[in-house]
Amino acid sequence: MYYQTQNPHGGDIYAEKVVLDYSANTNPLGVPPAVIAAAAASLERADRYPDPYCRALVKAISEAEGVKPEYILCGNGASELIFAFCAAARVKKAAALAPTFSEYASALELFGGKTALYPLRQEAGFLPGEDFLRWLRAEAPEAVFLCNPNNPTGRLFPPDLIMNVITLCKQIGARLFVDECFLELAHGGESLKGLLAGFPGLFLLRAFTKSYGMAGLRLGYCFSADEALLRRMAELTPPWDVSTPAQAAGVAALGEGAFLQRAKELIDRERPRLRAALEEMGLWVCHSDVNYLLFRGPESLLGDLRKKGVLLRDCANFPGLGVGWYRMAVRREEENDRLLAAMRSCIRSE
Repeated sequence: MYYQTQNPHGGDIYAEKVVLDYSANTNPLGVPPAVIAAAAASLERADRYPDPYCRALVKAISEAEGVKPEYILCGNGASELIFAFCAAARVKKAAALAPTFSEYASALELFGGKTALYPLRQEAGFLPGEDFLRWLRAEAPEAVFLCNPNNPTGRLFPPDLIMNVITLCKQIGARLFVDECFLELAHGGESLKGLLAGFPGLFLLRAFTKSYGMAGLRLGYCFSADEALLRRMAELTPPWDVSTPAQAAGVAALGEGAFLQRAKELIDRERPRLRAALEEMGLWVCHSDVNYLLFRGPESLLGDLRKKGVLLRDCANFPGLGVGWYRMAVRREEENDRLLAAMRSCIRSE
């Protein structure tokens, strides 16, 4: 938990009255009813310790994803696995993009590592330029961190770029950490899980948080053919870190493909509508392939919306961005209409 420090992330609905939370990017349909039922039913076993091997969950993930069970490690949310990876790998120098999710650099720094940041440019649509591979080769990192689709930009990386990064990582002996937590909600994009056996340095991060709305249950998992790395990560985390309700919910969620498809269809309808509405307000909006939009607006917008009980993700703390940059989720039509009305009211009063 945080202790006497500022929360750098979105989703904090506990400090004040919130009527619309657009600061966290979870499934706009919420949690599948079958998942809630499975978690609730598991409470009958609350007097017992959780399975420390997550046996049923690992089996379900293996069957659903087509990945060997020995390549799978589960954790108390994706964030725990990020910190466990950095604790186990002990990377002294890594490379990442700017902007991107902040926990990679935070975890690396905690365990003595440093992160070289490649700046993404607004005029290039926040995608890496032609010099990215040359930059990586010159930096010679021990690990490369990519978030695909990237957070907060929402951009999927071109497949040929990712394959070139893989080739380069193999050549220089670097690990490649790819965060695929939002991939299941993206329009397009392919997982790299089929490449695991041929590249033991590849590490893929996944979570039930985004796809199935299970943020409060804290459940993540990762894939790697480097079993020694996974064993070390497991040694560095508590044996009962994945609760019984989380394990039961995860197994149930993997059977909810139709629910996930409905969410993706909703996102694909609402995302372009939201982007067009924001642009009509005179705001610059980044192209997005997933369930959130990065945009630039008035510096007063965040505070003005908070007075109305509406939360956006303030992106001022992302390297490469600054004050006036915001990220908003894509949610249901009625909620999106209420958000847009609140934004129009705030921007008209500027």
